[in-house]
Amino acid sequence: MVKSLSLMRGGSGHENGKVTFIELFFDLVFVFAVTQLSHYLLEHFSLIGALHTLFLLMAVWWVWIFTSWVTNWLDPEKLPVRIALIGLMLTGLILSTSIPDAFGERALTFAIAYVFIQVGRTAFMVWGVGKDHQDLRLSFVRILVWLIVSGVFWIAGGIVESQMLRYMLWILALVLEYMSPSVGFWVPRLGCTPTSVWKVEGAHFAERCGLFVIIALGESILVTGSTFSTLPWTSVNLFSFMITFVGSVAMWWIYFDSSAHSGHHKITHSNDPGRLARLAYTYLHLPIAAGIIVTAVGDELVLAHPLGHMDTKTICAIVGGPAIYLIGNTLFKREVTGKYCLPYILGTVALLLCIFVAHSLSPLVLGLLVTILLVVVGVSERLIFKRRRAAV
Repeated sequence: MVKSLSLMRGGSGHENGKVTFIELFFDLVFVFAVTQLSHYLLEHFSLIGALHTLFLLMAVWWVWIFTSWVTNWLDPEKLPVRIALIGLMLTGLILSTSIPDAFGERALTFAIAYVFIQVGRTAFMVWGVGKDHQDLRLSFVRILVWLIVSGVFWIAGGIVESQMLRYMLWILALVLEYMSPSVGFWVPRLGCTPTSVWKVEGAHFAERCGLFVIIALGESILVTGSTFSTLPWTSVNLFSFMITFVGSVAMWWIYFDSSAHSGHHKITHSNDPGRLARLAYTYLHLPIAAGIIVTAVGDELVLAHPLGHMDTKTICAIVGGPAIYLIGNTLFKREVTGKYCLPYILGTVALLLCIFVAHSLSPLVLGLLVTILLVVVGVSERLIFKRRRAAV
């Protein structure tokens, strides 16, 4: 019988909680995954396509965030952990390449890759935790039970021919997985895990989630650059290029100027960092990432047809992406500061009001209006944030 060994991060302080190069290397797969998701949404720009994209994003996010939980405890510099992460990268690449046809011919491939990552990584964690962390090991035994159960539905959904039955099985699987942390991964006879067991390194966890936001924002920059490179340098195209770029900068500013700082401070000084990591980072960062991906689609539409005909789908992408992003930031900021951010709320309301006049505008003008609102939100929150820091 193979003996368990401790692959846990050792020591304390900055070095213990730093993000390692192998984690950054692992993230490259998810750069590709986010690109696949935005392209999928653009090519299937309908209500069904949007629901498919949301579902796939939730699956991709769940893979990434669960891995971030694991590498918060396991030391990525140790050889077995490094090898495991490389194996997860390979499987994640297969998962990502399956995204364009995940509900069609590659459904089983997508399901097998997903289940292999979730179950395999969790089993590895059970093995590598070590005898000095029995509560944490038992927690991951519970997680493993949940993932095996949901894995049955994932695989079954990949096998069945009926599209409707596949939807039902996969939705059930994803609901089980998203519900499980909120009930402490309760298992009969094994009970549930209190959040006090999840003693995460707050600085590491906050940085990892910030890096995923960077990954998503990178897709906006990639779309802006790649689309503009195919266009003639006319005044209209140059202006479209500038407003989409400034919009991406404003989104970066909104999150990293105050929200990320507040979250980092809160989780590193929290008496129950596991609870905060579960809600503020595991759940509430999903709408932030979703908003960025939808915004990337809106940017491409503005660049490709700046003076074109305005339709409902274009409005939803140009306005909806930033609105979802601000809603996510509002909820996140509420959780880490205990207060609702007024500029975020007013900005969201203003964006939604743009819908009522959007049909009379061109994509370029609507994009400009949205970018101005994002800049105003970022500047307003900056002024409030500085005032609060000065008062402390």
